[in-house]
Amino acid sequence: MTTLPVADAADPAVDTVRPRKISRKATGADAVFVHSARAVGATVLVIIGGVGLFLGWQAYPTWKNYGIGFLTETQWNPEADVVGIASVLAGTVTVALVAMAIAFPLALSTALYISEYAPASVKATLVSLVDLMAAVPSIIWGLWGFFLVMPHAAELALWLHRNLGWIPIFDVPSADPDAAVWDASRYTASAFCAGIAVAMMVLPMSCAVMRQVFSQTPPGEKEAALALGATKWGMVRSVVLPFGRGGIIGGTMLGLGRALGETIAVLLIISPSFDLKLNFLELGTNSISALIAGRFGDASRTQLSALLAAGFVLFLLTLLINTLAAVIVNRSRSGAGTDA
Repeated sequence: MTTLPVADAADPAVDTVRPRKISRKATGADAVFVHSARAVGATVLVIIGGVGLFLGWQAYPTWKNYGIGFLTETQWNPEADVVGIASVLAGTVTVALVAMAIAFPLALSTALYISEYAPASVKATLVSLVDLMAAVPSIIWGLWGFFLVMPHAAELALWLHRNLGWIPIFDVPSADPDAAVWDASRYTASAFCAGIAVAMMVLPMSCAVMRQVFSQTPPGEKEAALALGATKWGMVRSVVLPFGRGGIIGGTMLGLGRALGETIAVLLIISPSFDLKLNFLELGTNSISALIAGRFGDASRTQLSALLAAGFVLFLLTLLINTLAAVIVNRSRSGAGTDA
């Protein structure tokens, strides 16, 4: 029997074959990038936290004076010491929901077409055109909505009132839809008109998130579905949409966060009102951002605190929605939804 030689532990050659320890510590350019990224991320968090603390501190006198009534009172009349944001908060949510009801199907269908159906020769052009919509200033969308969309939106609102008026949200109590000469002014400057303009502003953001997630669908699963006899739409329905479910939800919520805070376009279109309404077709509404923009210039110290308190509520609401959206989008990129 042949005996293999055993290396002496004291032999210097033994050290040369020992595995060296792997260090996870970044060095050189990697260390610079890591520390820079951490510094930028920490700076963003500090700025956001500072904005929240500033708004909370400035809003404290209002919360101390009005308490929970600030959230339940509908009227905004500082001269009579009656201040509340219940109506403007409802108007903010109404405009945002109308915008998302219009933007969601458009963003989803556009993202699916670009990622799955568009020819390769025009795909880059379509992406650029959709992204270019995000570069249009808010005031341009507001003017577009006021001069071009509002007259046609009033006619659509009349049609909805006439055919779906038995549903409370489509009812306009102050107008008769069957009158010989209908009053167009009752259907203009509403949450519906403002929501159309806001929808065009949030569409690029939602579409970009959905398109990015759809593009990460594993090609092997798409090819397998087609090989098993699925049609193009069947493959999209069974593979692409389940994989991109998180992106769809996250993109929609990101768009909703943007719609909640839109200011100039809403301010240009709506007729300010502090009535708490269930319907969105009728003249008059308001939003928190439009209220702040409209009253900030001539506000007294007390009124300014109330406006900042309203802004603090909007800040918390938007931050919550955007945080949830970011979590959902990040999870969708892991591919966890592939087998759904």
